[in-house]
Amino acid sequence: MCCYKTAIIALLAYMSIGWVIAQLKKDNSIADIFWGLGFVLVAYVSLFSSALYTHRQLIVTALVTIWGFRLFFYISLRNWNKGEDFRYQAMRLRWGKWQAFRAYTDVFILQGIFLFVVALPMLIVNSSADASLKWTDYLGIAVWIAGFIFEVVGDAQLKAFIRNPANKGKLMTKGLWSWTRHPNYFGEAKMWWGLAIIAFGADQSWKVLISPVFITFLLLFVSGVPLLEKKYAQRSDFQEYKKRTSRFFPLPPRKK
Repeated sequence: MCCYKTAIIALLAYMSIGWVIAQLKKDNSIADIFWGLGFVLVAYVSLFSSALYTHRQLIVTALVTIWGFRLFFYISLRNWNKGEDFRYQAMRLRWGKWQAFRAYTDVFILQGIFLFVVALPMLIVNSSADASLKWTDYLGIAVWIAGFIFEVVGDAQLKAFIRNPANKGKLMTKGLWSWTRHPNYFGEAKMWWGLAIIAFGADQSWKVLISPVFITFLLLFVSGVPLLEKKYAQRSDFQEYKKRTSRFFPLPPRKK
């Protein structure tokens, strides 16, 4: 339990620092930048807290480090000097004079709680003394790699599309985006399923399912897909895109 307690304390301090920075910059969307690095923080805090350094622990920590830093740099560069995201602007207006308090509780602390739940696979691994690698470890690594590739390629394709002036005002509907309307979200969910499979090698219990089920639910029904699709709901080209493209799980594009 030492890993869990240390992770909670570290996350509370980390999210509080993020909130202070957000208030100084008047930009609560900084929380998105803090998301990826939060997992890296939990990974290393729990690893050093356990002081075991098994192969499984080092593998999981390395995978989370790669993903967390890539996401941090991707979102940081994407949002640089663009101001507060429209979602957080709407919250700021809705909260009025209680903005600072609600930003702390409803954005940063809530995100810290979500982060802790999603991070359970690496907490399970880093609190386990089981050092023997099993076939589930190799399967989990393969699933994680597939998810990482999906997220990275999807993000790269979207970035290249947006950079082309000829695509201004258009929807990205090619490449992985023709198989799923949210390849980056699908890839992220798949990575956590991969880490959960690895965690199963350390603790063969239902607890390993909490993280991937939770993050998949969040992306599909709460903070990912619904918010983004609401933004484009009134566009006729998006309605056509919906008819031929899977919402989340990759499937061959349907014919018009």
